Amino acid sequence: MLEKFPEGQVVVKINGKIAGCALSIIIDDEDIEEKHSYRDITGNYRFDTHDPEGNMLYGIDVFIKPEYRGLRLGRRLYEYRKSLCEKINLEGIMFGGRIPHYHNYSKELTPKEYIEKVRSREIHDPVLNFQLSNDFHPARILKNYLEGDSASKEYAVLLKWDNNIDYEKDNKKPKSAKKVIVSVWFNGR
Repeated sequence: MLEKFPEGQVVVKINGKIAGCALSIIIDDEDIEEKHSYRDITGNYRFDTHDPEGNMLYGIDVFIKPEYRGLRLGRRLYEYRKSLCEKINLEGIMFGGRIPHYHNYSKELTPKEYIEKVRSREIHDPVLNFQLSNDFHPARILKNYLEGDSASKEYAVLLKWDNNIDYEKDNKKPKSAKKVIVSVWFNGR
């Protein structure tokens, strides 16, 4: 990933020790399926889905070591991603966000109902609450997103930040195919 997109990989160190990191690739959001898995978006974990000509930053992972949580490091990593979008003219950020407390509610709530209860602060989900507080909004539910994620029941929420107000869509001229038009006139016979 460092060879493919070094600016998208960032590490936070405290006193010389790694405290956390954020990993990202660029995608063209028109090329991905609306419903996709982590395996799909990463190209079977090879990250060859990175497209330098894409329009959207896709967050692969963010983590903060437990001993460094509460220091607002995650927020700083998200702010880095937002400023990177602005710097390299990307439309926004998207990623599949885990809902790790969903397993506690899965028998009585659908993922959609769970998300609504987290949004209304009836349920606390540390990951989703954090993402919502960082200006990300749910776009859709992703089923079978992360294989083996029993805490989320393999569900994720596709979250988006599309607030890059400086984004300028590439003004590439549309490709036009050459057309040959043949006219045939009949003499009325």
